[in-house]
Amino acid sequence: METPAETLDQEACYRAVLTRDARFDGRFFGCVKTTGIYCRPVCPARTPKRENMIFVVTAAAAEEAGFRACLRCRPETAPDMGAWRGTSNTVSRALSLIEAGALDEADVDALAARLGVGERQLRRLFRQHLGAAPVSVAQTRRVLLAKALLHETDLSMAQVALAAGFGSVRRFNETFQALYARAPSELRRRKERPASEGVRLSLTYRPPYDWDAMFAALNARGDRVEGRRWSRDLARDIDGAEGFVKATPGAAGRLDVCVEASDLKALPGVLARVRRVFDLSADPDAIGRDLSADPVLGPLVDARPGLRLPGDWIVPDQVRDDNVWDAPSDRLTDATLTTRAEQWRPWRAYGALHLRMAGLTATDLMEMNDGDARLWRAA
Repeated sequence: METPAETLDQEACYRAVLTRDARFDGRFFGCVKTTGIYCRPVCPARTPKRENMIFVVTAAAAEEAGFRACLRCRPETAPDMGAWRGTSNTVSRALSLIEAGALDEADVDALAARLGVGERQLRRLFRQHLGAAPVSVAQTRRVLLAKALLHETDLSMAQVALAAGFGSVRRFNETFQALYARAPSELRRRKERPASEGVRLSLTYRPPYDWDAMFAALNARGDRVEGRRWSRDLARDIDGAEGFVKATPGAAGRLDVCVEASDLKALPGVLARVRRVFDLSADPDAIGRDLSADPVLGPLVDARPGLRLPGDWIVPDQVRDDNVWDAPSDRLTDATLTTRAEQWRPWRAYGALHLRMAGLTATDLMEMNDGDARLWRAA
């Protein structure tokens, strides 16, 4: 199923909802016209009739259309699939900046300038690929982060408002009253939580995930890694606060994160950087499908389907579109590989990663013809 908003197959979406197919979780959301609620494809609630449902590619598109998030399946916990990766790198970079708070204190014109595009072009790309305007995406980000904080932490209402990027508690309350017809405090699920330092949240991703390979790569590049726990000190000039962040794999599909920050306004940006470092928005199904078409990469992907690319903590605003998915150490710059590597877009860096993990060099790849690849696959 293609995911840009303009190509979303409504009938295919409904079939996925009927079977609660987890493969589509995070790829689209279903909006129920009779209740005004939008849900994940895996929502356990009774499936509405087809004529009462429309499907959109993002939570922002659902909320912009006037629907509110389901309190049962909690759309804020759906995997962030990064569906735009294969379609618009500009949108991808814009989303990263929005997640880090770029529209909390600035406007769309300023965001477009940072990306090197016009404001109208940016709005058009968002409408095309996400079905919503940049400001709607930013608003939805705030609301869904606030919902996660309400459900998973004991922060006060004022602290939740600050950490989610709302300018004031009044704006926070007004937004939730408008969306859910109730105060934010009424959405809080009370339960006993052990005393702990920092803000603790779970970030979602789509399995499989090769954690051993990821921690080995992070350790090799000099990150602070102890077993399966990664940590980093926060700096005010980079992160907007002092403190630390820790991350460790939790239940399947979740990365447990703890953030201790001197200013809670820094929380969205820190979480965005953790997502980037651990490549949580990767789509293993799409990567495996596209790379498996290569006779050499096919068996490598089958053997290690959960490989991810460790991301940088700091990424510049301006990134060339043709290299946006290529980690510096993975760029396939040999001219003789150009044609073959083009077939791996937009997953070239993942292709190079699989080759490196298998101990194959660019020369090995060039020397392998299709016959060699078939024999190697059988071995």
